[in-house]
Amino acid sequence: EKVTAEHGCVVSYIHGGGRIGVIVEADTDVVNEAVKECLSNVAMQVAALAPKYVATADVPEEYKEHEKEILKPANIIEKMISGRLAKELKEVCLLEQAYVKDGDLTVAKYVEQVAKENGAALSIKKFVRFETGEGLEKKVDDFAAEVAAQAGL
Repeated sequence: EKVTAEHGCVVSYIHGGGRIGVIVEADTDVVNEAVKECLSNVAMQVAALAPKYVATADVPEEYKEHEKEILKPANIIEKMISGRLAKELKEVCLLEQAYVKDGDLTVAKYVEQVAKENGAALSIKKFVRFETGEGLEKKVDDFAAEVAAQAGL
């Protein structure tokens, strides 16, 4: 995937000897070492926790509806469903995740803090996470069937 920044910068991060690669694109009016370090830290977050979306606003309604169906036993009220869905979205949305280097902050608050310290307008626009072997079909061996076949059973 090709990632370019029209109004900001792109930072990449490789983890585990090349097993996981992450590219983060951000809109920013300041590109300095502090901003690049912030984006590198965000890339590490993506490598570690594998979010699916940048923010809750990016989550498709189909995903939310699917999660609601999973969480919807007949006796649970709507508020409980919404609460559980919100918890799920905090796990799959990068900006809502607890920041791995400071659990008192979310990733959004960390990025906001770096932006403020550097007088920058800074927002995470996109990320791409690659993992070795991801998307490949894995061979499934059925040892019992293999033995039975060789024995002519």
